Amino acid sequence: MKGIAGRQIRGLPTGARLECIDNTGAKIVEIVAVPKLKGTHRRYPKAGVGDLIVITVKKGAVDMRRQLLKAVIVRQKRPFRRSDGTMVQFEDNAAVIVTETGETKGSIIKGPVALEAAERWPRISANASIIV
Repeated sequence: MKGIAGRQIRGLPTGARLECIDNTGAKIVEIVAVPKLKGTHRRYPKAGVGDLIVITVKKGAVDMRRQLLKAVIVRQKRPFRRSDGTMVQFEDNAAVIVTETGETKGSIIKGPVALEAAERWPRISANASIIV
């Protein structure tokens, strides 16, 4: 299988709204920034599955709203290729809120989690019910 690389396709630009799938109280979050991304001039910063992002809570508990938090993307609608050649695509875009060190703030993660995010973040894989 020479020539087929498992390159990360970034399918979510800044400003995209995602579903928060943990039990922290947030429902809908918006991407504000993608730290540690070296981009191109005049191009929107994008994030993909397994990336750490800065978010703000748009819908959810009152104490969670209007704060800047860190999150990890665990699902994206945009199809991406794995290193074995299979294409993976989810029904929605979803994220999990984490701390600065990568610990999940919630204790439960609802729905499937991509294998790429689970390999990169061990606390997310420990709390995930399904890893696809």
